Amino acid sequence: MVDREETTTAPKVTDAALRPFLGFNLRRAWNVIHADLVATLEPLGLRMITFSALTVIGENPGLSQAQLATALSVERPNLVAVTDELSTRGLVTRERLASDRRTYALKLTAAGERLLARATEAVRGHEAALYEPLSDGERQSLIAMLQKIESKGTGRS
Repeated sequence: MVDREETTTAPKVTDAALRPFLGFNLRRAWNVIHADLVATLEPLGLRMITFSALTVIGENPGLSQAQLATALSVERPNLVAVTDELSTRGLVTRERLASDRRTYALKLTAAGERLLARATEAVRGHEAALYEPLSDGERQSLIAMLQKIESKGTGRS
C-alpha cells in the first residue's frame, strides 16, 4: 500500500461580511480586552467582577449589597457570592445597618485597600498597553460613544 498525501487547499474563510457590524467589532475587541484583563488580574487572585466590586466599594464605603448590584448591573443573588468571597478573603467587611437589620454596609478592610491599589495600578497598565494605539482624544471619544449606546439601551438619555 502506497501512502499518498493529498494536497487539497481549503478555501480561505473570511469574516469580511461581518466587519461592517458594530456589534461584531465590539465583540472581537472585547475578546482581546477580556483575555488581557483576566491575565492581568489573575496573579492578584481577582476576577473582573471582584475587581469591579472592590473598586465601587472603595469609592462608596458603606453602600449596601443592593446598591453594589445596581452599580455593577448584576443580579443581587449573583452578587452575594462575590461579597461572600471578598469577605472570606478579608478584603471587605459587611456590617448590618442599625436602621435596617436586613441590610449590610460594605467597606474595604486595610487588606482590601492595599489589594485594590495594586490591582488598580495593574489595570491602568493593562489599559495603557492595550489602548496605546489610541490618542487621548480617541480614547475619550470612544468612551463617550460607548456610554451613549449604553444609555440608549437602558432608557437613560
